[in-house]
Amino acid sequence: MLEKLIVFVEEYSMESALEILLPKMLGEVQFQIICFQCKDDLLKQLPNRLRGYSWIPDEWSIIVLVDRDDDACETLKQQLEQNALEAGFTTKTSAATGQRFKVTNRIVIEELEAWYFGDWNAVRTAYPRVPATIPNKAPYRDPDGIPGGTWEALERVLKRAGYFLTGLRKSECAKEIAQHMDVNQNVSHSFNMFQNAVQPILSGSVA
Repeated sequence: MLEKLIVFVEEYSMESALEILLPKMLGEVQFQIICFQCKDDLLKQLPNRLRGYSWIPDEWSIIVLVDRDDDACETLKQQLEQNALEAGFTTKTSAATGQRFKVTNRIVIEELEAWYFGDWNAVRTAYPRVPATIPNKAPYRDPDGIPGGTWEALERVLKRAGYFLTGLRKSECAKEIAQHMDVNQNVSHSFNMFQNAVQPILSGSVA
């Protein structure tokens, strides 16, 4: 069974959100979040950082979580997979059925803020003046497909409701919304992909 989960993330607002969300997913399991300065910094340092974790016991596991941004999803996933394999780890993707794996690579299709649009009740609990009807409007029905950038869309909605008038403070927003999120009720595809990555790790890291 899993004793500790290590999660690599590319920015501070994701760290802020996961500090609150992971206990809801993991229960009493320990976790550690390794936060980088940005996506480029994570990708640059990842090969060496993974090699530095070659000693971890079988009961520990690693998730690498990055935003797709403008990258080709398959190319980015191949890069992450190659980094893990070269560090000597079996990944969830490369493992044969029934084989234990140590590293799971997950790409957030849009941005962290898509997870908030996926649980609009949590946003409304944190910021009660935002309209309840937002998820019913065409631009927001697919949280991972919001045009023009998800965090920009969230900032516009919050500003119109009278919040963050000088600009969205991402880490503060992450903490406020994440504490109200229900990890089992989210319509964001990328959130559910992350949730689905955590579950097999909890049950023993077997493909």
